[in-house]
Amino acid sequence: MTTLAQKLAPNGPKRILALDGGGIRGALSLGYLKHIEDHLRKQHNNPKLLLSDYFDMIGGTSTGSIIATLLALGWEVDKIREKYFQLGEKIFGRKFKWWKIFEIDDAVKAKYNDEALVTELRNVLGETTLGDQEKIRTALVIVAKRADTNSVWPLNNHPKGKFYDSGHGNNKAIPLWQCVRASAAAPTYFLPQSIEVGGDNSYAAFVDGGVSMANNPALQMLMVATLKGFPYHWRMGEDNILLVSVGTGMTRWKKMPKEIKKSHLLSWAANLPEMFMQDASWQNQQILQWLSHSPTAFHIDSEVEVMKDDILSDDPERKKGLISYLRYNLFIDTKDLNERFKPTKPFTQKDVDNLAAMDNAENCQQLYDLGFKAGEQEILGEHFPSGFKIKS
Repeated sequence: MTTLAQKLAPNGPKRILALDGGGIRGALSLGYLKHIEDHLRKQHNNPKLLLSDYFDMIGGTSTGSIIATLLALGWEVDKIREKYFQLGEKIFGRKFKWWKIFEIDDAVKAKYNDEALVTELRNVLGETTLGDQEKIRTALVIVAKRADTNSVWPLNNHPKGKFYDSGHGNNKAIPLWQCVRASAAAPTYFLPQSIEVGGDNSYAAFVDGGVSMANNPALQMLMVATLKGFPYHWRMGEDNILLVSVGTGMTRWKKMPKEIKKSHLLSWAANLPEMFMQDASWQNQQILQWLSHSPTAFHIDSEVEVMKDDILSDDPERKKGLISYLRYNLFIDTKDLNERFKPTKPFTQKDVDNLAAMDNAENCQQLYDLGFKAGEQEILGEHFPSGFKIKS
């Protein structure tokens, strides 16, 4: 089995798994991940292969950071699914009451009490730290955002990182549960998370990594893997890096012009987070398709379409991209779901609005089933080239 040191090293082909944020909709990602795990087990003729055996770097934002951390610790997808469903029921079970808005305390600052979230993360992750070289089997990237400096922080476990163990910081000592809690501190849902980031009792406040361009963390993780400021220094090239990105479902923006004209300040404020998150995700998607000849390319828009004739490459003939790239995600939309899955009982707009909610734990099984069915249709064995097959 490949060691953590070998996975961190710059030599050889590298495989990256990036998981989106999206609250309880992470259950949909797990449906896709189950198929990826099955395909890789079949490719390697190993029914016990774990995603942490295959991928050299695993990371995520918000709910994606929870799943990514468990994968990096060597959990198989079925075990994560079972625990995830339990976590969802406990974490999103108790809302603060609306009348608490008249009370002057922390209860008015977030929709959910984070006690259950912290308790469950500590129960699952214990006191394992970001620098635990024995338990964490891969490069791990947990994307959070530092609220006091308005900067994205990709917390990672490379021992040569600038903030890993130095006068600049001591990231290796941060408990994993705190890293994940910081990444999952979605504004209005949970309070920010404070973490000691220096040896002088210096604390920083973190909010959800999704409140940035990295709710879809794939591009951010590619930068962590390849930019000189980070310690990995992995080589670009479609034979050198395979980037697999898994979403949590996406909705179609269907605001009619008349509705938009009637919008007021409060309605705009309520819609802005989703608008920004969708824009950021599509921008990441467009850039990553520009870097690759992706077999899973999405239709970006009516102007550039799937960008099949566009490639940003150092190859003069544009025959090879700078990465190999796979993106798996589905639209949570009545037309798409009904045409794609042909359910006995068609999805209504009310069903779709319910599934799109990021905090409805009752949707876990249905979201997982949708991701599993979509993975059955989308994920093909040839998506994972033999050049990236791990050596036994």
